[in-house]
Amino acid sequence: MRVAVTGANGLLGGEAVALLAPAHEVLAVGRGACRLPPGRHRWAEADLGDGRSVERALREFRAEAVLHAGAMTDVDACERDPEQAWRVNAGGTEQVARACRALGARLVAVSTDYVFDGEAGPYREEDVPNPRGAYARSKRVGEEAALLLAPDCAVARVAVVYSGRPGAKSTFATQIVERLSRGEPVRAFCDQLVSPTLAANAAAMTCELLLGTSYRGVLHTSGATVVDRVEFARRVAARFGLAGEIVPVRVADVQLASPRPLRSGLVVDRARALLRAQPLELAAQLDRFHAEWQARPAR
Repeated sequence: MRVAVTGANGLLGGEAVALLAPAHEVLAVGRGACRLPPGRHRWAEADLGDGRSVERALREFRAEAVLHAGAMTDVDACERDPEQAWRVNAGGTEQVARACRALGARLVAVSTDYVFDGEAGPYREEDVPNPRGAYARSKRVGEEAALLLAPDCAVARVAVVYSGRPGAKSTFATQIVERLSRGEPVRAFCDQLVSPTLAANAAAMTCELLLGTSYRGVLHTSGATVVDRVEFARRVAARFGLAGEIVPVRVADVQLASPRPLRSGLVVDRARALLRAQPLELAAQLDRFHAEWQARPAR
């Protein structure tokens, strides 16, 4: 099949390209130069925020299926520049959904646990979103655009995505390893519950959702374990055999531009029942994360 992946330079998108390219004709779409390792994929430089280029690339490729993993994900940057957040997360998803509608292509749009307010998590698919902040609101509008405009569409929600693969961008998980390895303390929120999600696991689930099912609607495809960020940091440290100071802090005590959902996390029972690629518990995720990290070239 002709399969396109937006956000291909990102954590989930990069893993998805690697999974799909051996068996399909893959168009990797991203902003700027390609940062993926060499492989059997084509690259299209396009910007979700410009209103045109991503839709044009998908139409020219004649995509039969699209994994829309591209987004503006810096939560505080979205709060400081809500217009850009809207152009990328709402308008960019509209571009993708319009192209899928015109092409008759299947669409899986990746979204986030931030569409919930964090008052009563962990959340199921049928729980009513109540986004707070520019990032959350723009992603929720993107969900609606995908579901409204693309007839054959699923929305896959993830949370706190991380990866140890070479070239992957810095995340909370990688910062834990790097800081503790240097003997530096790690500050972590003690009052925010999350569902950490290994990018490779999320890519396996979303690619199967895209090509291996006819499911339509919302599906939670995060990791299977809900923990606070302090416990997550401790579990990462233990798996890597790292000692050091993990400092608990409250979200309210840190000057953040954007609000954070506190009692968040996603229930993944529906994904467990639907997919062969199962949502991983945290211990299994960290085993794979450690293996990815060990495979990085020596610095």
